[in-house]
Amino acid sequence: MTEPDRTAGGPGVPVARRIVLVGPAHPYKGGGARHTTELAHRLRGLGHRVRIESWRAQYPAALYPGRQTITDPEGEPFPDTRHDLAWYRPDGWWRTGRRLARDADLVVLTLFSPVQVPAYLGLLAGIRSRSRTGTGTRVVVLCHNVLPHERRAIDVSLVRAMLRRADGVLTHSSEQGRLAEGLLVPGGPAPVVAEMPPHLPETGGARSGEQPGEHRHLLFFGIVRPYKGVDVLLRALAEGAPEDVTLTVAGEFWGGSADLAALAGELGLADRVRFREGYVPAEELPGLLAEADALVLPYRSATATQNVWLAHEHGLPVIATRAGTLADHVRDGSDGLLCEPGDVSDLARVLAGFYRPGEPARLRAGVRPVDAAPYWRAYTDRLLGA
Repeated sequence: MTEPDRTAGGPGVPVARRIVLVGPAHPYKGGGARHTTELAHRLRGLGHRVRIESWRAQYPAALYPGRQTITDPEGEPFPDTRHDLAWYRPDGWWRTGRRLARDADLVVLTLFSPVQVPAYLGLLAGIRSRSRTGTGTRVVVLCHNVLPHERRAIDVSLVRAMLRRADGVLTHSSEQGRLAEGLLVPGGPAPVVAEMPPHLPETGGARSGEQPGEHRHLLFFGIVRPYKGVDVLLRALAEGAPEDVTLTVAGEFWGGSADLAALAGELGLADRVRFREGYVPAEELPGLLAEADALVLPYRSATATQNVWLAHEHGLPVIATRAGTLADHVRDGSDGLLCEPGDVSDLARVLAGFYRPGEPARLRAGVRPVDAAPYWRAYTDRLLGA
């Protein structure tokens, strides 16, 4: 039975829309591809006609030093997915936009990086060339990041040009909403804010909470970039954690791990820190999580992340900073601990407190998996209302 779309047709009146999501999907990896795919499944479940317009080549290799694609999907692929877009084929951007204007009532452009903006401006030009004012295809920009954590002046100009050409903007936090609002035409419609819903990789459902005892081991997981604060974690580990506590840093290192390895050596941590370089496929996550007492997210800044929910899905407490939306997902003192971003001493204090006798087991007992359904219902409502 089609669930009513309250934003489109009023209470109890199901209205099916033709929706195209433009964004990464399998074989692209990571949270962005999972989000696009899960959103497509959820919208189709509400009775809408949905397609994903994905990429044949999303970024130049020089701008994305990690691995961009994987062989095995990390969730159920969406059946109606095209892979026509390429960053190096601007002639195809406009043609695709023309086709989307014919095929869709709503086009959602998922923004991760300003590198995508030239292609999206080409798509928008193609859409507008076929759309009549007030009656054509509507375009919403879904901002995973309004601007990069490490930004350049041209990034602001590119994103401003894109957002001002859209019919609506959705962000994943109030902070990001204010950032987007500063780029829009003054006095125009404000961005819509919707909390990012869970879109976790399929890992077989194994919970590390079933592993008895303490492991005296911590885990950082994700792409390693300066704003993630791994250097802060290393300094705090040396300053505040018991000497028998070890750490694994697992993920893709932008720029390599040499600087962090050198820092670990300087701090006397060479034999306590393991760097597991490279993308971590979903099937390896349960093992990494099962070896740890907590997932540590020492971010200096953040927009939204799935890693708190991922850890909780496996019964693992989380130590995180109050950056972005991290603090919204950690109940301080119940299923994890919080500290200030970029503050070595505060993180060291938290690490020392975490390893007080009985504390890891107490926090682990408070962990509960997230219920995804309410998040997705609110999210799709907000998106369709944008």
